[in-house]
Amino acid sequence: MINDRLSATFAALADPTRRSILAQLARGEATVNELAAPHAMSLPAVSRHLKVLEKAGLVVKGREAQWRPCRLDAGPLRDVDEWMAPYRAFFESRFDRLEEHLKTMMGEERRDEPAGSEPTPRHSEEQSS
Repeated sequence: MINDRLSATFAALADPTRRSILAQLARGEATVNELAAPHAMSLPAVSRHLKVLEKAGLVVKGREAQWRPCRLDAGPLRDVDEWMAPYRAFFESRFDRLEEHLKTMMGEERRDEPAGSEPTPRHSEEQSS
């Protein structure tokens, strides 16, 4: 079941207009007209984007008399964050190891240079060819 929700969330986030709408809603509630203003599209087109976001659970429409504000629901984004956590940990550990390796390489390179000399780029010979 969680995979179905994740698929719906990722599908909704795949469109740049929908990501823009979510960014607007992250600043606070807005009407469809307010959400449509920065986009060069019709109100029905924006409404279709909102329906996709609603279906994914990312947007909730309220009812306050004649005003129907839309608001962001971050629940599905938390689900994505939880799903990504093990992958994030994997890549962060890889980046940490790469950083350590590069520091080691830089330290070895510095020890190989004569004192007081300017470091020379290793690729300078390739550039002159």
